Amino acid sequence: MFKISSKIGLILFFCCVSQVMMAQLTDLARLEYSFIPKSKSEDQYTRLRALVNYPIELKEDTYFIIGAEYNRIILNLEEDYPFDIKLLKTITVIDLNLGYTFKTSEFWRLGFKFSPRIASTLTERITSDDFFLNGGAFVINDRTDDETAKKPYRLILGLTYNATTGIPFPLPFISYFRRLNENWSFSAGVPKSNLKYFFSEKSILQTFVSLDGYFANVQKPQVINGKEVDNVSLSVVVGGLGYEYYFTKHIVGYSYIGYTFRLNNVLRDDNTDEVFRLDDVNSFYLRTGLKFKI
Repeated sequence: MFKISSKIGLILFFCCVSQVMMAQLTDLARLEYSFIPKSKSEDQYTRLRALVNYPIELKEDTYFIIGAEYNRIILNLEEDYPFDIKLLKTITVIDLNLGYTFKTSEFWRLGFKFSPRIASTLTERITSDDFFLNGGAFVINDRTDDETAKKPYRLILGLTYNATTGIPFPLPFISYFRRLNENWSFSAGVPKSNLKYFFSEKSILQTFVSLDGYFANVQKPQVINGKEVDNVSLSVVVGGLGYEYYFTKHIVGYSYIGYTFRLNNVLRDDNTDEVFRLDDVNSFYLRTGLKFKI
């Protein structure tokens, strides 16, 4: 069984990672590639991500947003393992993103998000075990375009629910952004905190700490050391340098290079308890892509 601290860490990770989708509701489209090699091994983790969102204006400052995200996760397991690695070769995560947001005043906005998800190895027919539900409600105080504010900021407070945590009630979420001056800004929160330096409004360098990973159902359970494997998860805490370049006002290219402070790639039972650890050695991290944003 997990120690209590490890269990709490797993819950926080799943809740934080779910907020990546909330941030991506400002992205109309995104193509992304991620890569983590296993230290002292030929094993590799690769993820391909595609995202599209379409905002529908219902009335002034009120939007309904419909979108979808597709993740193809490839586990290149080259070492000898006590199970059939073919059943874990690829993992598919598909989200349907539904959002609704409206202004309550000049600087305050409410937002709601509902995201049904399929996360599975997809080696068999889809069942109810492959489906997960994520969602949240958020209050946003956005003063980034307020000309009277000496240091523009944005504060997001919310409650989130993620079916993978096993917690039957919402958990809190907070994120804070401030533009210090024309050259510096910072964001504090989850799943990402950063400090940015603006060479210009088109060219931006940053240091960052962020969370990444996945949680999925194993459709064809295997027994390892007398225990059944029902789920697979990867949780990563990574820090490093990132660079963004605005080709136009809405098209952005980006690359993040770093090193993991915590890496935990684990096969789990139906209670999310650890059965077999695939990897826990920190490693190099790369994420790069292109996005079209509001």
